[in-house]
Amino acid sequence: MNEGKALLLKQVRQYHQDASPPTEFIPGVTPILPSGAVLDEEDRAALVGAALDMRIASGVHSLKFERTFARTLGRRKAHLTNSGSSANLLALSALMAPELEDRRLVPGDEVITVAAGFPTTVNPIIQNGLIPVFVDVELGTYNTTYERVEAAIGPRTRAIMIAHALGNPFPVAEIAQLAEDRDLFLIEDNCDALGSLYQGRQTGTFGDFATLSFYPAHHITMGEGGCVLSDNLVLARVVESLRDWGRDCWCEPGENNKCRKRFEYQMGSLPYGYDHKYMFSHVGYNLKSTDLQAALGLTQLSKLSEFGVARRRNWLRLRDGLAGIPGLLLPEAAPDSDPSWFGFAITVLPEAPFGRRELIDFLESRQIGTRLLFAGNLTRHPAYQDRKFRVVGDLGNSDIVTERTFWVGVYPGLTEEMIDYVVASIRQFTLSHR
Repeated sequence: MNEGKALLLKQVRQYHQDASPPTEFIPGVTPILPSGAVLDEEDRAALVGAALDMRIASGVHSLKFERTFARTLGRRKAHLTNSGSSANLLALSALMAPELEDRRLVPGDEVITVAAGFPTTVNPIIQNGLIPVFVDVELGTYNTTYERVEAAIGPRTRAIMIAHALGNPFPVAEIAQLAEDRDLFLIEDNCDALGSLYQGRQTGTFGDFATLSFYPAHHITMGEGGCVLSDNLVLARVVESLRDWGRDCWCEPGENNKCRKRFEYQMGSLPYGYDHKYMFSHVGYNLKSTDLQAALGLTQLSKLSEFGVARRRNWLRLRDGLAGIPGLLLPEAAPDSDPSWFGFAITVLPEAPFGRRELIDFLESRQIGTRLLFAGNLTRHPAYQDRKFRVVGDLGNSDIVTERTFWVGVYPGLTEEMIDYVVASIRQFTLSHR
């Protein structure tokens, strides 16, 4: 690093300290957000440093993040994308590639997923001409079960695509084994669960693909960004091609003739020697991230462990503080799991003398931010009313989630004082409605 840049980054760190003084928590005035990014002076310096180097496209920082992140999760390949939603689209689309030969998915094939979740776990199924098969979830864990997934397998089922709910792992080891036994693909949507453990193993390491999001609400952030991970080199290569316009060449932008055969290929009906950088083997997209994002991601990744400790601590403090309150169903960790929690889910029971809306309104009036459990039952939304899908079993719990469930935050930016105020507020509200 040259002397001028070092001086500038020193000033950037000082600026961060000056611009981010400690603030006093004032109950009922200071917002308690349900989620958010936790950014320090090293994050700011990383962004500015990449900008000073004019790292405005995907390059060295992106490659370094991909390699570091793959090692962190113990996967062979990681490919950065511009969002977690794009990561899901790429993972599902890759299963339709001709490289998979007889295992390739074709329009009309079915993919098992859950009804209560975020739409971008489901949308890629529909966008690729496939049929979602919806199953219900359990209240408390808000995940589906092995039995529900097994019962949903039909003659056209080819894949399973499920997200870990609010960081709480679904029975991923068992479902991964089921997928292997039935020759199905498994896409593990790990966007809300980075750092969670199931049977002592990191989530995001069980599926043919795992996807991540680095939106500010998630466990680490790049502002925007996502990632697709896989141990299958064929699948990983397809993802890279689909992400990068569908081109066949694997050279990074700005690289020339890395393979030393740039003008010695022949594909399709193109003339021999046509520039490999402009040969396209898939109908792809441009879903790349930038080095600015990756530089921030690298400093955030170094804090992943401490962020996970804070999320677990905040969740447990809420769980202990709210225990025993009548009318509320509190969340439970999945058996044999150690979640790195995304949020703290609460379901207002039917026998409660108040409704979800009343409780949410009370909390929001106290500057305590709340969120619903994403879309609730997706089949009830107008976007899916005219779409073809199949439902196995009833979706009664997904309807309860739609009508009675919400969550509050546990992200590392929340202090013990804030968590205690959330607990006290919920207790005050429920006591006043006895």
